Amino acid sequence: MAETETQWQQASEEKLPVQYINYVFFKLDPVWRRLPDEERERGKVEFLQAVEEHRGQILLRSFSLMGLRADADFMLWRISYDLEDFERMQSALLKTGLGKYLSVTYSYFAISRRSIYVGEHTPGFENKRYIIPGEGEYLFVYPFVKTREWYRLPREERQRMMNEHMKIGRKHYPIKNNTAYCFGVDDYEFILSFEAESPEKFQDLMMELRGSEASAYTELDTPIFTCRRKPLQEILNSLG
Repeated sequence: MAETETQWQQASEEKLPVQYINYVFFKLDPVWRRLPDEERERGKVEFLQAVEEHRGQILLRSFSLMGLRADADFMLWRISYDLEDFERMQSALLKTGLGKYLSVTYSYFAISRRSIYVGEHTPGFENKRYIIPGEGEYLFVYPFVKTREWYRLPREERQRMMNEHMKIGRKHYPIKNNTAYCFGVDDYEFILSFEAESPEKFQDLMMELRGSEASAYTELDTPIFTCRRKPLQEILNSLG
C-alpha cells in the first residue's frame, strides 16, 4: 500500500518543476570589525548588490542570529527551481569585500514534496507540494532524522501516529511548518523550518510534541537555529 501511494504521488507530480530548498548560515571573521570604515562600507554594498543581481532567479529571505548562537551570525533561506542559481549566487557573494570575511558554518539542501501522510482534505497549510515562505518574524530551523524502526512499522500505524502529530500542530496555529526532503541529497532525511510569531509559542508546540507517540521514533533533531527575520541591509549593519 505504501509503495502504491508513493508511486501515485510521484506520477501525479512528475510533470511539475522541482523546488530546491537551501538554508545557508554565515559566520563573520572578527577581523572584519578592525578594517577601516570605508572598506567595510564598500564590502557591504558589494554584498547587497550581489544579492540583488540574483533575486530574479531565487526566492530569498534573510534572518539574523546575532547574539543567539556562537557559530552563525545570519542566514539566507533560498528557494529556486535551478541548482545552478545557488552556485552562481554563492560564488558572487564570497567574491565581495564582505564575503572574503565570511565562512559558511552550516548549509542544508533539500527538495520540496508533498507528505504521504496528508490527504486531499488535509488543511491547506499542511497539504502542499511547494514551500511558500510566509511573513513570520521568527524561523526555527533544524535537520531531522527518523529511526530505522519507524520505516519498518506498517503504513497504517505510522499514519495513526502522524494524525496525532498533525492534530497537535493545528492546535498551535498560526505556526507554519515547512518540511523539505533530504533523502539521498544531503546528510539528513528532512530539513524542518517553523514560522512563528515568538520563541515562546514555538516552544509550547515543541513541548507538547515531545509527548506524542511519533516523537519516540526521532533519532536526531539538532542543531536547532532560532532565526529572526530582518532586512539584509539591517543585518549587515549589525555586523559592524
